[in-house]
Formats: sequence, structure tokens, C-alpha cells
Amino acid sequence: MARASALEDSAMPRLNFWTVVMVLTWLLLFVLLFIPVGSVLVSSLYDQSGNFTLANYAKFLTEPRFRVAFLNTLIVGVGGMAGALLLGSIMAFCVSRFVIGGGKFVSLLAILALVSPPFIGAYSWIVLFGAGGVVRGFLRDMGINMPPIYGVGGILVVFSLKFYPYVYLMVSGALSNVNRSLEEAAEGLGLTPWQRTFRISFPMVFPALTAGGLLALIHAIADFGTPRLLGRGFNVLATEAFTLYSAEVGSNMSMATTISVVLILVSMVFVMLQRYMSRRNVYHGNMINKPTRIQLNGWRNWLAHFGVYFIGLCGAMPVIVSVIYSFRKTNGPVFQEGFALQSYQRILFNLGDVVRNSLTFSIAAVILIVLVGTVVGVLVARRTNLNTALLDGAFMVPYVMPGIVIGIAFIAAFNTGPIVLTGTATIIILSIFIRRLPYTVRTTASSLRQISPSMEEAAVSLGYSPFQAFLRITVPMIVPGIIAGGMLSFVTAINELSSSLVLYVGSTMTMPVRIYLLILDGDFGTAAALSTVLLVLSGAAVYIAFRFMGRNEQALL
Repeated sequence: MARASALEDSAMPRLNFWTVVMVLTWLLLFVLLFIPVGSVLVSSLYDQSGNFTLANYAKFLTEPRFRVAFLNTLIVGVGGMAGALLLGSIMAFCVSRFVIGGGKFVSLLAILALVSPPFIGAYSWIVLFGAGGVVRGFLRDMGINMPPIYGVGGILVVFSLKFYPYVYLMVSGALSNVNRSLEEAAEGLGLTPWQRTFRISFPMVFPALTAGGLLALIHAIADFGTPRLLGRGFNVLATEAFTLYSAEVGSNMSMATTISVVLILVSMVFVMLQRYMSRRNVYHGNMINKPTRIQLNGWRNWLAHFGVYFIGLCGAMPVIVSVIYSFRKTNGPVFQEGFALQSYQRILFNLGDVVRNSLTFSIAAVILIVLVGTVVGVLVARRTNLNTALLDGAFMVPYVMPGIVIGIAFIAAFNTGPIVLTGTATIIILSIFIRRLPYTVRTTASSLRQISPSMEEAAVSLGYSPFQAFLRITVPMIVPGIIAGGMLSFVTAINELSSSLVLYVGSTMTMPVRIYLLILDGDFGTAAALSTVLLVLSGAAVYIAFRFMGRNEQALL
């Protein structure tokens, strides 16, 4: 009997801290991920009358409106990727290979472009090149009629300038690790500089190019604000889903969820491709033979500087325009000559609640992200088995879900039933939390894989519990990364528009939503001031992150 009892005890799984974390993580994913995604899938399989059908998918495949939106999504995705590749690779090559005065300033411009929300970029280009744009008006006075920036061309310009930093940061890092000996050997064999670039350097940085380009493509097809503001009839899947969901007359939730499912599948394909290319993005640099920058002379030097600064300043244009126009004097929505603080006064006296909401929701979401993401990241990195591998794969789903889809999924899941969250601040906080959680999980896991678990194991052998060993040994070693990751999560959280636009009510409106509505109403002065506040908060978070990362720009990716 004693032997049988011992065998039974040994057969029972040991309930410890990490087992509890595993169970709670799966429960969290079930409630905040599987139920919403399942609700979207189920909703797409029923018509407006509640009858099971595949008619929604048949309608998507046959109705020209949806086929055009699907094609448009691919156009802006591939076009935005092509523009980002062109601008990012030119900038990376010049900065990595030539002596460019103010190189750190150029990197700062790229970072400003990266952290500013895409819809603010759309707004800035409307101010400059819209129907009543400043630059268009100036050119018109000179007798030059320039078409407004609206349409597919404007969307591609904004996407190219917004997402080129993904390519720039990845390719510049790869170019800095190319072994100079290979290029010197090619030069000794008589290859011209162009031949050395395309035969030696290009193949070595090709994985970084493809990974950065695909990252730009993923963000382009998921973006909602830019096509909504600049499209003027050029609809993509994200805008179609929002239109079907939000229409006051003829709202079609089942068709909106059908488009959401398609958007998830498209995003998943490209994210898997991007992850595959990122795994190949491994460079073994030679510290002795790292490339040296060449000092150009004459027109070549001027051309390189002009190209780098032109790209950098155009990419940072949203920040520049927002700051300048936030101080313009206004009479209602109309700009007047001179400068004043009227727009900031309107924020102070009329819009303080949206600033407070954004800060409260973002800080609450980031606290949850840091606490949960760190523990789950340790679990994935330290307890490698089939369960954690499945868990790691499950976190791919919120990573690929565009914000508009997250918002619709949460409405489908939590509008009725035992848990009703619609119209509350909680639903916005949880949507930001689950969407950004994968970043912290993967960052923590990557950091821990570089740290030997021997010290933690030694602490356990000395009598510490696994939780105590984790808290006293592991956490202090990764605190800088945790803080930096938290700050970067704050940047993405406070700039979230797509999901918040679906989930907000009057009392839970956030800064991005209010900026979007102000732009639609034509109140560009207040929109500029509120955008500036948002950019200052984002910039402060990025500065804090850099303080803990040692200014590692590639960590922004």
C-alpha cells in the first residue's frame, strides 16, 4: 500500500509557482484572446437574422466593394513597403558608409518619425498639401497648380515616410557588422564600388532588408487612421470593417467580423514571413575589421547630405508641423497671422479629461503589461517544453491582430453575456494590454536566454522557492530591460487609435481619438496642440527607455 501511495504521489504533477503561472496565463489568453477571436469567427458565420451561413464569406469574395478593399490593402501594404525600403536603405547606406555631419541628429529624426502616430502624419500632410494646404496655396500663388495629397498617392507617401525607420534601423545595424575584409578583397580583385555594394554588401544585409520591409508592410495593412483621413473613397479592409461596424443606419456586425477574420489571416501570413526573415537576420561582426566611413568630397558629399537630411526631415515633418501649428493664433478653427497659446488654453479648460484618460489608461495597461509580460517571458524562456512552445505561439495572435480588429473582437465578446465591459474604461485598458503584451513577453524571453539560469538554480538549491529565486536573482538582472520595455509599451499604448475608436464612449475618449475627431471637424489648431502634447509624452518615454538601453535604437523594433 505504501509503495502504491508513493507511486501515486510521484505521478501527480507538482503544483509550484511556475505551474500556477502557466495555468493563469492560459486562463488569461482564453478570456482576453480566444473568446474575442472566437466571437469574431462565430459572428462571421451568422447572418443578421442569426442563421448559420457562409454567405458573408461568399459576399466578401463576390462583391466588388470588398474585393477592391482587399486589393487596396495589398496596394498600400506593398507600396508602403517599397517606399520604406527605398528611403530606409538609402539613408542606412549613406549614414553607415559615409561621414555625415550630425549623424546622431539624423537618427533622432528617424526615431521621431517612428514614435509619432501615422494619423498625425496624415494630418500634417493635409495641413501642408491638403485642399487648403499651406504649400499648395504658396505654389498656387506662383501659378503652379498642384493636386491635393488625398488618395492612394498620399497614403503611400505617409506610409513610406512613417515606416522607413524600420528599414533604416535594421539595415544600418547590419551594414555596421559587414566584415571590411570581404569588401577589401573584392576591391583587390578589381570590383568597382557599385559592384562591391551589390555583390558583397547587399547579399549580407538582404535578411535585414526583407525583415524591415515586411515589418513596414505589416504596419501599413493594419493602419486605419491614415487611409481614413487621406483615402477620400480609397477604402481598405480596416476602413471597411469600421464603416460596417459603426454605420448608424445599416450597421452590419457579421460582415465587419468577416472582414476582420480576413484581415487577421492576411496579417498572420506576413508576420510569419517577417519572423522567418528575422531569424535569418544574424550577423557575426569582426570588431577589428568593422567598416570605416568614407569622407566624400564635392558634389557627392553634398548629394549624400541632402538625401539623408531630406528623408529625415520629411519623416519628422509631423512633429515639426504639429509643434509649429500648435502655437498659431486661431479664430475658432481658422488660423490667423501670428502666434498665441489659444489651442493649449482649449486643451487646458476643455480637453483635460481626454489627456487624463490617455495617461490613466496607458499607465494602467503598462503596469499590467510589465507585471504579466515579465513573468510570462521568464516562463517561456526558462521552462522550455511543449506547453510553453504552444504558449509562445498563442501570443502570435494578438501580435498580428490590427487594432480595429481587436476593438471589434472585444465588442463581439463583451457586449453581452456574463461579462459586459462595453462602454467602460476597463475594456480599453484590456484591449491595449492584450495587444501589446506579446512585445514584453518576447523582449523578456530574449533577454533571459542570454543569462545563464545557473544562479537561479543555485538559489533554489540553497532553499529559496522558485518564486523567491526569480524575484531576488533574475528580476534585478533584467530591471533595465523591464523599464525600457515598459516605456516603449507606454509609447504604443498612449498612441493607440484604432481599437480605442471602436471601444470609446464620451467619458472614455482618449487623445488619439479626440485628435482624429478634431481633424475630421477641421479644428487643426487644437488638433496640433493635442498632437504636440501626445508627442512630448511619447518622446519623454523614449528618452527614459534609451537611458536604460544605452541608446539602442534597434530595441524600438
